Amino acid sequence: MTDAVEEATRAQLRHGLRIATLIVAMAIVFGLGLANLLGHRDVHESLGTQLVAFAALGAVLVGEAVLLVRGRSWGRLRGPAIAVVLGASVLSYAALPEGRTSTGVDWIFGAANWVGVVVLLDRPLRAAAAFLLAHELVALLHLVLFDDLSRGALARFATGSVSVIGFPLCLAVVAAVLLRLSAAAANSRREIEQMRIAEAVAAESHRRRQQRFAELSATTVPLLEGLADGSLRPEDPVVQRRCAIEAARMRRLFAEADNVANPLLHELRHCIDVADRKGVVVELDTRGQWPEPPLAVRRDLTEAVLIVLATAFSRARVTVIGSADLVSVSVVADCGEMNMPSPATPGVQVESLNNDDTVWVEARWQRTS
Repeated sequence: MTDAVEEATRAQLRHGLRIATLIVAMAIVFGLGLANLLGHRDVHESLGTQLVAFAALGAVLVGEAVLLVRGRSWGRLRGPAIAVVLGASVLSYAALPEGRTSTGVDWIFGAANWVGVVVLLDRPLRAAAAFLLAHELVALLHLVLFDDLSRGALARFATGSVSVIGFPLCLAVVAAVLLRLSAAAANSRREIEQMRIAEAVAAESHRRRQQRFAELSATTVPLLEGLADGSLRPEDPVVQRRCAIEAARMRRLFAEADNVANPLLHELRHCIDVADRKGVVVELDTRGQWPEPPLAVRRDLTEAVLIVLATAFSRARVTVIGSADLVSVSVVADCGEMNMPSPATPGVQVESLNNDDTVWVEARWQRTS
């Protein structure tokens, strides 16, 4: 979303610069250029040729106006548009009377430069500079070939070139700087946003680590401390069963952070993996579709199954049955008689049956509106 807003802001800036440049170019071409052309119509040997050149420049400006209204750029038409502008410049100079280069009669000298900058405003600065140089060379070529190459003519041409090249080039430079500053500001905002996201992710990761440690401190930490200080012996069957249960809880805890389509099955498979590593043959059967239970509910659904699987001797079968608003997780295993913990979440029911060394446990949760 941020990138879209930044791109829209840069597009608005480019649009505003194009509008401002178009207004300046229209004022110069249709104001000063047309006034010079009509004011010296008696001097021109071929007024029709000059009017054709003027119409070509006007057509390019009208095209830019249409593109602005439609919110588009020149695209592949940019090259032909520049060719039309330079062609109009060549055509005007071809019909320009001798000795009139860079004078009031030479109306296109200070008009075609603005039209070209309008077309190239959103391109790199070197494109506008290359066009202005080409336009300047057309005028200089006419001066060298058809005018009296005197010191006064060269001075007049150099003086006129200051405004013909300088003013449009300054506008192109300002536009390039503004667009570059806009891009730099957008990059800075993006970097700041990325830093904030990284800090938020780090804070959330730290919070989750603290939460996991708090969840393990009640059962896992005392077990590890007992093994470390020697108060609990690893060869004790009771200690071994506690270790197996805590290992399954830790694997379930790590699985809770995974982004998967079916978290309940994903966490159950991690609990089954602990039994598999002990050599217990475990079958998993799923039937139906069920809603995704909240994390606390999933822990209650898997807690009893986890304990049975971690303490099974040789075989176990896990069955998950679901419907639109109900999910049931049951397990049958040869783990001997066990006392199942009461669920901590309202709405979860746990039932168990013991028959000699076989235990059946079912945890059931029904979603309420």
